[in-house]
Amino acid sequence: MKKVFILAIGLFAATAANAQIRLGVKAGLNVPNIIKGDGNNDFKTKVNPGFNAGVTLDIPLITGLAFTPELLYATKGYKAETAFGDFTQTTSFIDIPILASINLGGSGLNLVAGPQVSFLMSTKNKFESGFGTAEQEIIEDKSDRFKKSLVGGLIGFRYDINEKIDIHGRYALDFQKNNEDGSRETPEYKNQVFSVGLGVKF
Repeated sequence: MKKVFILAIGLFAATAANAQIRLGVKAGLNVPNIIKGDGNNDFKTKVNPGFNAGVTLDIPLITGLAFTPELLYATKGYKAETAFGDFTQTTSFIDIPILASINLGGSGLNLVAGPQVSFLMSTKNKFESGFGTAEQEIIEDKSDRFKKSLVGGLIGFRYDINEKIDIHGRYALDFQKNNEDGSRETPEYKNQVFSVGLGVKF
């Protein structure tokens, strides 16, 4: 996993050296939940708000079309109400969306879409009941409970307010489940995330 991060950072640094390429930063609100799999799924979930932040590149290809990869830290997860108390799972990922940006009608509005690779860093579980609170953190380099990497897809819109500032909204979905052996303690599911945010280009 470390080799992948080093390669991704190297790619960003190398391509940013090109005068036509613009480096940017972005941050936003994540509204994640899960799509339950075929395992033990007799529980209801709701969103567990989080955030994303990272760097972006804007690489023009032809008029109206650009290659816009990103490197982001993102939190995801879900909340569940059980008969015994409230459960919250918060997962931390490094997301690498590999996106195409298509300008719509020469306006500031752009369609963005493409695949995304996500690397799981840690999982935090929290259970609250009338008897107290219990917390658990799972560092993924030391655990085989969940998949370390997931492939997904992303689609959304970006509105360029001016040459430097944009606002955006998007939806991302994992194509792979977090594990293949779901249980009540470790249910199988796919992450889904709605997000809105602000970007700044330099």
